Amino acid sequence: MGTLTAGVVMMRWELISAVMMFFASTFNVKCRQTSHNVMAFVFTSIGIGMSCWFVTGLLGITLSMANLHHIWYIVRDAFINVMNNTPANFPMP
Repeated sequence: MGTLTAGVVMMRWELISAVMMFFASTFNVKCRQTSHNVMAFVFTSIGIGMSCWFVTGLLGITLSMANLHHIWYIVRDAFINVMNNTPANFPMP
């Protein structure tokens, strides 16, 4: 019993996100069947967000502000590097 409890405690966010993905999928199908397209879009967005949260939790990625700041600078530096190496007459006529 202690092992099961420890497993649930360790996986609590992944379990919550998996349950939320299930409910979002179920409500999405129900909303599509009854032609509530806006609500179906909302539930689709929730499902996508929960799946991203699930994957980042399983991979051990923490989405703190420091990490997001670091990722932003990597993307910015890569963009600047690509733009600096792009030919002046690109695309060719």
